[in-house]
Amino acid sequence: MQEESTGAAESSGAAQAAGAATPPAGAGAAGGQADYFTAEAIAMRGFDLVLDYTPRVLGVLILLTVGWILAGWVRRAINRLFAKSKIDLTLVKFLANASRWLVLVLSILACLGTFGLNVTSFATVLGAAGLAIALGFQGSLSNLAAGIMLMVFRPFKIGDVVVVAGQLGVVDGIDLFTTYLDTPDYRRIVLPNGQIFGNIIENITYHPRRRVDVKVGIVYAADIDRTRSVLEEAARRVVETVPGVLADPPPQVLLIDLGASSVNWEVRVWADSKQFFPVRQGSTAMVKKSLDAAGIGIPFPQMDVWIKQMPAAQTGGASATTGS
Repeated sequence: MQEESTGAAESSGAAQAAGAATPPAGAGAAGGQADYFTAEAIAMRGFDLVLDYTPRVLGVLILLTVGWILAGWVRRAINRLFAKSKIDLTLVKFLANASRWLVLVLSILACLGTFGLNVTSFATVLGAAGLAIALGFQGSLSNLAAGIMLMVFRPFKIGDVVVVAGQLGVVDGIDLFTTYLDTPDYRRIVLPNGQIFGNIIENITYHPRRRVDVKVGIVYAADIDRTRSVLEEAARRVVETVPGVLADPPPQVLLIDLGASSVNWEVRVWADSKQFFPVRQGSTAMVKKSLDAAGIGIPFPQMDVWIKQMPAAQTGGASATTGS
């Protein structure tokens, strides 16, 4: 019995000693949190993050660079592949730009996968948020849809001279979202496709030939038959001397109407669409020279002022009134 009591006492003392050596639970947690925010612990965690994410960041940069280069190569390859074919240049450029954007999008999705993002889940989230995205990018999506409609209906092609959204220029390219025009004074106009497809489109060079109309007013004193003969001779000389004028259909001289101060005529000649403006200028100059040589005048707005001298009595009365 004495030995048993002695053993119990020794066990109790060992337990007390162990309890004294182990810190309380609250004190251990507080100490662990303090150690977590020390400079050494923060530096170690930062070093671990650098080691963990540096290869990923480098991989993403390399992947984006390769994707950018590959996208440009794909676009150039498509342009070269169809350059000598009979496929319209407008469609070729559109397909090349669409392929470039497709490669870039696939590269971005691959980069997301490098960081551990589930691309399938990401696509699911985009699909679920499709309505919100459509509302947020309503303008861009409408431009994209308009670009597709321009490629389907083909109201113009690259190289055509058009008037769209109030702008005159030569079509240089049709992209997914925008269309590029070069003006006659070489300004670059970038128009959203939505503004083009939703408005009136005037294709000036759609047909291979165009009619040039030169309107001119003649004084009433001029003889009508002689005026017609002079204008017909001017039209014949235009066909013979002005480059770009077509002999068929033949030129026409028409008496249009009797204006307030002139007899109005119109000289019509046909020209190659690409030579429209030089032909119009040459035709106008020839008509003016022919009328001047024939002595036929072209009226212009003028005002005649008649000064009536007032009697001396009225003049004096007016002066007296003014002096008072």
